[in-house]
Amino acid sequence: MHVISLVVKNEFGVMQRVMGEFTRNKINVETIVVGKCEQPGKSRIVLSVIGKDAANTALAKVSKLQDVSSAQIIDEEGQSAYALISTTCGNVGVVGGSAQVEEIIERTKPEKYVKALNAL
Repeated sequence: MHVISLVVKNEFGVMQRVMGEFTRNKINVETIVVGKCEQPGKSRIVLSVIGKDAANTALAKVSKLQDVSSAQIIDEEGQSAYALISTTCGNVGVVGGSAQVEEIIERTKPEKYVKALNAL
């Protein structure tokens, strides 16, 4: 799994333009997290794809978009993972390294969960 971090304009339609590049290049996004970031008027999009070639292609394509002010592939050491797990007592958030979060999911075998990779 390869994680790409983008800083983009926080404007209507930016997500559609970014995801259009993935669609045109037939690259599947495994996880995506979007939110405001430390730069005023900007948002950070963090997404993951399978395959180094797919990550490099996506990075090259989205870097050319006018709405994207920075784009980078995050090394594994800079990545973190989180999951929201549904339990009988309610939802539980889990944060840690990708392997740690995956291990907790394997051990608890929840009926429902969502796992995403993240990076700054």
